[in-house]
Amino acid sequence: MRRAKDRRFWSDQSGAVAATYALAIIPLVAILGLAFDYARVVGMDSELQAAADQAALAGATQLTRSAGSMERAVAAIQGGLVSNSTLLSNDGAGGTVAITDANVQIVFYDTKADAEAGTNPIASTETGRFSEAGFVQVTVDTRAANYAFTPIVGALQGQLAASAVAGVGSALCRIPPLMICNPDEDSPANSGVANPDFDAASRVGFGLLAKPGGGSQWTPGNYGYLDLGANGAVGVRQALGWDGPPGQCLSQSGVDTDEPAEVDTQTGNIASGPQAINTRFDIYEAQGCVNGGTCSPALNSRKDMMRAVDATPSTGNSCSIHNTGWQAPTNPYYPTDATVDYTAPIGSMGHPRDKCHAVRDGDPGNCRNNPFGDGNWDRNAYFATHFPVGFNPGVIPKDPNAPNPGAPLTRHEVYTWEEANQNTALVDTPAGATGSQLTTRNRPVCGPQAYGWNAASAPVDRRRMTVAVINCNQHDVKGNSKDVPVRRWVDIFLVQPSVDRGPGNTYTRKDEIYVEIIGETDISRSGAPIGPLIRRDVPYLVK
Repeated sequence: MRRAKDRRFWSDQSGAVAATYALAIIPLVAILGLAFDYARVVGMDSELQAAADQAALAGATQLTRSAGSMERAVAAIQGGLVSNSTLLSNDGAGGTVAITDANVQIVFYDTKADAEAGTNPIASTETGRFSEAGFVQVTVDTRAANYAFTPIVGALQGQLAASAVAGVGSALCRIPPLMICNPDEDSPANSGVANPDFDAASRVGFGLLAKPGGGSQWTPGNYGYLDLGANGAVGVRQALGWDGPPGQCLSQSGVDTDEPAEVDTQTGNIASGPQAINTRFDIYEAQGCVNGGTCSPALNSRKDMMRAVDATPSTGNSCSIHNTGWQAPTNPYYPTDATVDYTAPIGSMGHPRDKCHAVRDGDPGNCRNNPFGDGNWDRNAYFATHFPVGFNPGVIPKDPNAPNPGAPLTRHEVYTWEEANQNTALVDTPAGATGSQLTTRNRPVCGPQAYGWNAASAPVDRRRMTVAVINCNQHDVKGNSKDVPVRRWVDIFLVQPSVDRGPGNTYTRKDEIYVEIIGETDISRSGAPIGPLIRRDVPYLVK
């Protein structure tokens, strides 16, 4: 019996696996612990990388390439804009993910290529190189996760850091599709000069007579239209007339600072383009305002045209240029000598052209073959027409940002003062007119909503536009030219509506656009209107 029990004991295999488990228990526990701790480390890596990403993006938002931008970027990175934390690090250093040593952990770069390759770094202490700092690299402090189970196999903790590079992508939006061939490109001073500049500051207050381009070659002083990808000629009219112009934004990323954008030009001359611009003067022709948008006039729509007192808006031709709508007065401003002031009575006088552009070709002192006037417009005739005897123009302030505070008043300065004092400065004349008697309408009567220059009451000045200045000769602009560099963006004031004036159109033609130079557009400002333009900046991760 005993021998039978012994044989059963020695032949029993039911517990054989216990030895295997005994041998495997240690590596199994180690593997499970490694998986747990590895998940913790991976989670911490994600936390640190997210912190580096957000810190770099915060720093990039400050990189305007202007004085103080590097210091602002460092402050933003170190917690001025964002605060990052870790939940999975348990090294006793707290929950905040920090960038302790800015001199080592924050580096700037000029170009995206340098930022990607890590070449030509700019230290955070080199704050004098702010104009080169367009990208930033951030490395967060190294943090540790103390392992819970992995010490079984001799590993005590995992240490990690993270780095990110960010920059800012910029674009110009709400761009009017108007371009002007650089009037200075063929000036004697620029003979032999490659890519000549346009100095808007020296021409503030000067009149510019822009004539339509087209055909095989556009020449200095011609105007044309940009192709902004918005339905051809109809899209151009929409962008010129609508309050909210359609069309794509133009990227500024990677663009040369001497040529702040590249554009495509529109094929041919769009004859109805000036009609769309005229809506800003409260004039609505058949092809003026394209259906689907609102074409508001400027609050100050003073012009050299009159309208019957009893004309009903939006009825027949009452809001177009017609003998039942807008029409020239019986005694218009038609000067014949640019060397003297005009002294005859004037029925209605808009903001006039420079004297040398206001006369006919061949009249004394005319400069009609030159795109630029000299800024000398007939101020005496204008003030005598619209203001009481003894009016002192000295009450009209100069633009505080004008490059030459001592220069005579510009039309745009007079225009903005008139809007600010509209109840007295924009009164219709003659006073007491009734019935079919013609009267000036210095404030809109046809348009749906008057938009003024004051941002508190309206978003955009409807008689202020931004135009692209292009070297048409150098870039052989003709028809639908692609990727044409813009030399400058310039803000201009629309002086008068584009209409035929005088017998045989000898004074003006309806295809001419007459403007006054306000100054170069400040495209360095972001997030707010720059005249009619808006620049939008969005930070993005490079790597």
